[in-house]
Amino acid sequence: MSAGKPPAFVLLGGLRVIVRNWRYLTELDRRGLKILVLTSSGWRAETLACLAATEGAGALIHDAGFVEGKVELDGSFTAGVIAQVHRWQDRYRIEGVFAAGEMLVEQTGLVADALGLPAPGLRAARVCRNKYLQRFYLRDLGPAVTVVPPGERASLEAAALKYPVVLKPSGRRSSSGVRQIADAEELHRHLGDYLDGETLLVETRVTGPEYSVEALVQHGRIVFESLTLKHTNEASAESFVELGHSVPAPEAHGNAALLAANREVVARLGFTDGVVHSELRLGDDGAVTLMEVAARTPGDGILPLYQLATGSPMEPAIVRIALGEPADYPAPRRFARQVYVEHEPGMLRSVRLDWDGVEPVWVGKGEFWPELTPGEPDDPPALRAVLVLKEEGSPLGPLRESDDRAVTFLIDAPTVAELDELEARVRERIEIVVDRGAH
Repeated sequence: MSAGKPPAFVLLGGLRVIVRNWRYLTELDRRGLKILVLTSSGWRAETLACLAATEGAGALIHDAGFVEGKVELDGSFTAGVIAQVHRWQDRYRIEGVFAAGEMLVEQTGLVADALGLPAPGLRAARVCRNKYLQRFYLRDLGPAVTVVPPGERASLEAAALKYPVVLKPSGRRSSSGVRQIADAEELHRHLGDYLDGETLLVETRVTGPEYSVEALVQHGRIVFESLTLKHTNEASAESFVELGHSVPAPEAHGNAALLAANREVVARLGFTDGVVHSELRLGDDGAVTLMEVAARTPGDGILPLYQLATGSPMEPAIVRIALGEPADYPAPRRFARQVYVEHEPGMLRSVRLDWDGVEPVWVGKGEFWPELTPGEPDDPPALRAVLVLKEEGSPLGPLRESDDRAVTFLIDAPTVAELDELEARVRERIEIVVDRGAH
């Protein structure tokens, strides 16, 4: 049935994840595969602009499909995804699929299962996309939780809960809607902030440093694993916006327990092929708590950080796994960090940087991220990029979710101490200029 059809690979998810991690495109093009992008209709204009490009990574996209839905609501994209892939099957021989970002993880699992292609597996794809299912399947690994279905908000016995708690929607991404709650009155006040169809979680507040584990899994076996240390704004706000990632996490007591917890997650979910990105907290007593787990590429600039830390991009290994080819990935040899610079509220006017050889790169319109050149293991510490994630004139407000962040920089060094010193120097030499009267 597929004889004579050109071979193709489908990337499903948010366009900006693909733009940020554009090596998926170059790696697939190198194999002669037609690159098909399936994304939300909200990305239509930017995706069509990529298709119209005559040069650069965007020009490698062969075709695109668009689906209607809301990321907050379970399964709302599924019918559109199945319909589009069904149409593509008439024209292409689909040899691989991958979820580039959180939005279409579950749907990618369904497509891969139907077509017999490597993927995390139906259980992993479904559970990793849904936080209340994570608490059900992995109950003993996570915090104590009360699941609040859409029709049960009014009957929630908020006074019986032990505070503080964390209120979060089950299906969103990028820390959207996640907030700390101090008491029952505040909880009832915020229950109405969410869409009528959203399932909510009320979880015991867990303290301690936050980490993520990035792992590559093939045929159910972990072929690479590493820890990332995270920094959030939770100490100064009611939200949990990530403001920093350090790859790899410094050696410390508890690292082995964090990796062991992730291996337990992989085993219980029957994870077969793909990327695992789990987020965990390490308590003062050494106890590990699973906050959530994802079956897709880690977000923000974590993939570029791994390239800076190891000297090799991770995307080719991910593509090899998705195509059923033998895959491996090297251990980190340097320390790399992404820092998000906090800003004053107002209208974004400019970003000033006093640093020889580096200029801020504006990527707020969906431009592809610049190529970063890794250093050798003993090279001096280096500022690799300063990225402006918003357009000039964008309003900047409080950091309530990841999309509120405006400026980030990426650095690497031979040691953690040198990395810390470099971060401090960059912070001193970067300025976000805002019109404070215009927000």
